[in-house]
This record gives sequence, structure tokens and C-alpha cells, in this order.
Amino acid sequence: MHIQVVLFDGFDPLDAIGPYEVLYAGGSASDGAVTVELVTAEGPREVVSGTGGLTLRAAGAIDLERADVLLVPGASGRVGEPGEVPDEEVGAGEWKQDEFVPVLLGRTLTTELPALLKKAMDDPDITVATVCGGSLVLAMAGLLEGRPATTHHLGLDMLDATGAHAVRARIVDDGDLITGAGVTSGLDLGLYLLEREVGPRVAHAVEELFSHERRGTVWRAQGPTPTIP
Repeated sequence: MHIQVVLFDGFDPLDAIGPYEVLYAGGSASDGAVTVELVTAEGPREVVSGTGGLTLRAAGAIDLERADVLLVPGASGRVGEPGEVPDEEVGAGEWKQDEFVPVLLGRTLTTELPALLKKAMDDPDITVATVCGGSLVLAMAGLLEGRPATTHHLGLDMLDATGAHAVRARIVDDGDLITGAGVTSGLDLGLYLLEREVGPRVAHAVEELFSHERRGTVWRAQGPTPTIP
């Protein structure tokens, strides 16, 4: 299983590095059955995060011929209140530090990323995974209509507004789409990917190595409809 973690200007470092480390450790624990790399839509480059200018280097470009999983993080910046971010700001202008999260996420729509994500989602052999606001990148690109997904709790209304079915859960598994909630859910998402694709023994070994216990039930559209809210 080869995972490409997609970076963009203003990304949240923990959204990317949390699952990256888990999946890298999963590769070590499985004799190389899992590989992971940092990529961008544009190719190899230094990518500045939205957290204090922390910079990571992406080693390559998104390659849908090689990727089994594309993992999209969210953004890090100012949160703001509903209505505080003018619509015309989203997706416009040059990126700079300390911007509103919706602006940073919306700016990805002006890059090649949405088109590549659409191709990935149209490919039955590729799973798209997201952490935190990464699902909003897909939603804002019109790729989540009718799909169950989660995101940071502050973005659930925005997710619903795009036509997605927002689920208040730590991890949501909708087959070829797996979404994680708030920032630290990236650790749980990485462990769940290992369990689902490689096996629970490898996932458990990495869980013990990281001294991190996953929490919450992974939501799937299975079983009877609950009779409680």
C-alpha cells in the first residue's frame, strides 16, 4: 500500500505528520508492505504550513498511477466566527501567514489539486483519506455530495452546506473515502488504515509503539438505523 500525503500552502502540520509517522511505522512493522511520501499537486517543493511558518519538503508530485491512498490534511490558521470571512476572500489573492482557515482551504481550488482529487475519487483502486479540514477541500470542490464524511467540529455545518452528510464521529469509513475529525484524529486514521489494509496485528504493534490508544467507533453505513438522535 503506497500512501501519498498531499501538502498545500497553509496546511496543518499535525494533520500531515501524525498519519505520516503512523504509516511509516506501519511500513517498518510490515516488512515494507506500507510506503508513504509527502507530495504536492505541483511537484517537489518546500511547502510552508499555516503554523508559524513551519516548512516541510514534499519529495514528489501526486502520481495516481502509484498511489493506493491520497491523504489530504486540513489547514492551520485563524478560525474566525461564522460570517466573519467575506465570500470574496475565499480562493482569492496571494497566500500569507495567519489567514482564516476557510480562505486557506478555498485557495486550494485555484490549484491543480481539485482536478487530481476528482480523478482519484473516480478511480475504484484509489482510496481518498482526509484529516480535519481536508474533507472540506473535497466538499468545496463539489466532490462529497451525498457522501457521509466528518471534519473538525467547527466545520460540520459547512460540510453539510456543500451537500455532504456530516457525521459527528472520530473516523468515517465510506469505502473509498475515509475521513477524520479534528487534528489529532490523524493518528487514529493512520492506525485505522493500517488495520483495514494490512491487518490488526500491525496496527496494534504501531499503536503500542506510539503509546496511543484509538478512541471512538469508526462510523460506517452498516446495520440498523439508530432510534436515538
